[in-house]
Amino acid sequence: MFRNVNRPLAEPGPEYTMPMSEIVSHYTAVPEDSRLRTGWGQLESERTRELILRHLPPAPGTILDVGGGAGIYSAWLGSLGYEAHLIDIVPAQVETGRRTAGIASAEVGDARRLDRAQESVDAVLLLGPLYHLVERSDRLAALREARRVLRPGGFLFAAAVCRFGSLFDSLVRGFIDDPLFAPILDRDLQDGQHRNPTGNPEYFTTAFFHRPEELRAEVAEAGFAVIDLLPVEGPGGLAKDFEERWSDPARRAQLLALIRKVEHEPLILGVSPHLLVIARK
Repeated sequence: MFRNVNRPLAEPGPEYTMPMSEIVSHYTAVPEDSRLRTGWGQLESERTRELILRHLPPAPGTILDVGGGAGIYSAWLGSLGYEAHLIDIVPAQVETGRRTAGIASAEVGDARRLDRAQESVDAVLLLGPLYHLVERSDRLAALREARRVLRPGGFLFAAAVCRFGSLFDSLVRGFIDDPLFAPILDRDLQDGQHRNPTGNPEYFTTAFFHRPEELRAEVAEAGFAVIDLLPVEGPGGLAKDFEERWSDPARRAQLLALIRKVEHEPLILGVSPHLLVIARK
């Protein structure tokens, strides 16, 4: 079982404390689970579940959902018969997780220092931490912690925001016309370091946006055997009539089939807002 890890992070350092505080504030005000139930978040959620189930061995099994928000994926996995444990840095989201059926436990914690025994879980989900750990050394620390707690042969499912995600999002949603967004986008494209000084929550919070090859290289450097690197939404998020298409079962199925058809095309990785790497210990 988990020990209570609702404690200060060890030696956070001045450069790291501010972003973490900002990120906690962002997700307290804008819960991740609500995003995944509306708009393009529905496609992200559906595809993430599909890609996880392609590789995850059948239940039972123990899964650690690190950075899992209020536990939308933990609860889903719990409903399938897995023992799913949630860890997140946002206390308000953890409290919601504790009240959610299907989640075995929910604790406040840090992806870089997991309060979990070595080789104690069958799979680790890192569906958020890699894009909020803006330093490469911190991302590698989180990946190595995931590997430490995995049993031999265990699976890692790690998500990243694509380097070009904000470019396509700004074109689809019209942010490109806001002069306050222009310098944000410029830096995103230059080095992947996303910063939002505007106070507009639609422009996201402190993050790092990966190039596909960077994500693969970091996971491999942490000691994992990479099985696959796939676009989550692929080009699906570009559909101008997304809401109408998603609400129609036949058109939704058509969209998902098209995404699957091109998911192994290398160029499609750059179009997808989110990337998912599947790896094994």
